[in-house]
Amino acid sequence: MTVARIVSLANQKGGVGKTTTAINLGASLAACERKVLLVDLDPQANATSGVGLDKDTEKSMYQVLIDSMPIKEIILPTELPTLFVAPASVDLVGAEVELRDAIGREYYLKRALESVNGEYGYVLVDSPPSLGLLTINGLTAANSVLVPMQCEYFALEGVSQLLTTIERVRDAVNPALEIEGIVLTMVDDRMNLSRQVAEEVRSHFGEKVYGTIIPRNVKLGEAPSFGKPIILYDIRSRGSEAYVNLAKEFIRRAENVI
Repeated sequence: MTVARIVSLANQKGGVGKTTTAINLGASLAACERKVLLVDLDPQANATSGVGLDKDTEKSMYQVLIDSMPIKEIILPTELPTLFVAPASVDLVGAEVELRDAIGREYYLKRALESVNGEYGYVLVDSPPSLGLLTINGLTAANSVLVPMQCEYFALEGVSQLLTTIERVRDAVNPALEIEGIVLTMVDDRMNLSRQVAEEVRSHFGEKVYGTIIPRNVKLGEAPSFGKPIILYDIRSRGSEAYVNLAKEFIRRAENVI
């Protein structure tokens, strides 16, 4: 039985390309013949709608976390044969409140995923842009954290806050949690600021920063409104090429492929 590698995508700062990365890394891994489960923990449900599924679904991660519904009962297929989604819904807003006083509240997602652990090569968890209980559940369940980071002035400050949270999660509930890596997103290589921030991040975090960068790309912005990952919307775009390259780099790191 293959044990899934569970990767939480997290950044408490919104608008950094986190959900875009969750959708398109998942789709590109699936295109590389890996079986992927994308778990949408964000009440905005953008990862759900971004692959063409209805964000008003009756069964979502809310029922899994709050009503103990088996996660297998909510998992849906996508256009890509090896990409599956555990959808979110707006009800997840209430999950933060309802979990607050629950015993073992950090472990609800971890327990839910145990029943499907042998069925996927990778489980990608798209967390909300916050450091609340849903994100903590994602970090507790994960083997590692992938941090999408926009090349802008306040980016390092946000990442340092996230790293502090990761340390707390390690100390309290998940000592094996690793930093999978940092992905530089929305990069405009014509701007000095983008280059300066990228250089600073690489000097600070070294090999943890992926070599592949995700450029600003109009097609990447358009694809979610059509409910498609970029490789299905415009495979020839710069955004599609970047995410396919990111998936290949991700696989090399995760599977120690030369």
